[in-house]
Amino acid sequence: MNLKTLKSIIANKRDNSEFAIITNLSTGEVDLFEKKIELNKKFEKYSKQIKDFFEKKKNGIIDNSDLFIETFKQPTKVIIVGAVHIAQYLIDYIKNFNFKIYIIDPRGYFASEKRFSNIDVINKWPDEAFSEIKTDKATALIALTHDPKIDDPAIKHALNNNFYYIGALGSNKTHSDRCNRLREAGYNDKQISLIHGPIGIKLGGKSAPEIALSVISQLVLITNNR
Repeated sequence: MNLKTLKSIIANKRDNSEFAIITNLSTGEVDLFEKKIELNKKFEKYSKQIKDFFEKKKNGIIDNSDLFIETFKQPTKVIIVGAVHIAQYLIDYIKNFNFKIYIIDPRGYFASEKRFSNIDVINKWPDEAFSEIKTDKATALIALTHDPKIDDPAIKHALNNNFYYIGALGSNKTHSDRCNRLREAGYNDKQISLIHGPIGIKLGGKSAPEIALSVISQLVLITNNR
């Protein structure tokens, strides 16, 4: 690897840029794939496969070649609404994945730095909090408060901005009431069906860590299959 390529890799990692490292396993030659930079002509033959690996966040060897692709993507934003007990277990699981976590809760006695150290905690109502977070269709929302005054505005923002994952904690009755409120607010059944409620994969668990495990399992599944 030449010094210029090494410096580019270090700079991209430092800036959390999205890129892929292309390594020719036969020759040891290393180069980078970046969206807005023309691909080295030596690898043009495999440009489609390289882009496919990059878009799917895959690592591996391209079929019938000696090229190994290692992708580096920005962490997926996961916004947790509600600094409740389950959120603490969720963070314990989530921190092992490529996720960037935010917690929104206007209730300062829940969303304290003591309970959620090294996490971006925003002690504001969702409508205010979302003005501080850049969100798009690559963002996930986990609503946990059971309080319509807090959960509903966050869910509406997620629907309006086409979040790829929207999950809301609560019983079937709670979710049914939530859906009715959204219909009254003008959302159609197709939009409402995008909400995973009750949230999580059905593992049969009742405790906070078991519920958190079911939620993170569903989040990872949908993240990997989008």
